[in-house]
Amino acid sequence: MATPHVDPHHRSQDTRQRVLQMAVSLREDRGGGSVDYFLALLQDRLPFWLSILHDLSHRTGKGSVSDNLLPIARAGIDYYIDVQSAALPAFTSPNVTVRFRQAIRDNGLGPHTETAPLAAYLAAEQRLGRVRPDVDPEASARLLVAGCFHRAYIEMFVGADAGPAREASAREIVRELRLEPVPQPA
Repeated sequence: MATPHVDPHHRSQDTRQRVLQMAVSLREDRGGGSVDYFLALLQDRLPFWLSILHDLSHRTGKGSVSDNLLPIARAGIDYYIDVQSAALPAFTSPNVTVRFRQAIRDNGLGPHTETAPLAAYLAAEQRLGRVRPDVDPEASARLLVAGCFHRAYIEMFVGADAGPAREASAREIVRELRLEPVPQPA
């Protein structure tokens, strides 16, 4: 089954527009501040991150699954380091947090925007026999994103030298998902 082609520029512009709509609904009476900075950063970084995730569909059946996921893990760590450092000061108010949650729902920008393209890729590779049949693509997608988020969190709070380097972390995240079938001895 062919997946419909969505122009990456259109997808990026659509994501930017949805973040802008979210910003308008979150805007407080005063301009500037940490919420505005976070939303501006999100408007800049989220479309690029989502385009990387969606571009993964073009790798189905090519290379190895782990090699295809490695740049995703690298990009995820970088994305979360950028965005989460701005998110923390923005969400000190429970009122802002509640409004943000509603704006995310209203604009269709929840966690599924990250996990859906990853899960679709893993399911496609699973149909080709390149991902183990007992793997849950959706759960594996959530675990990859969570691993990237955790690595970024550790780097932000404890420092970049508190664990493996970003590259090594990305490799660990992908390897430990254990997605690919184990080769059978000849």
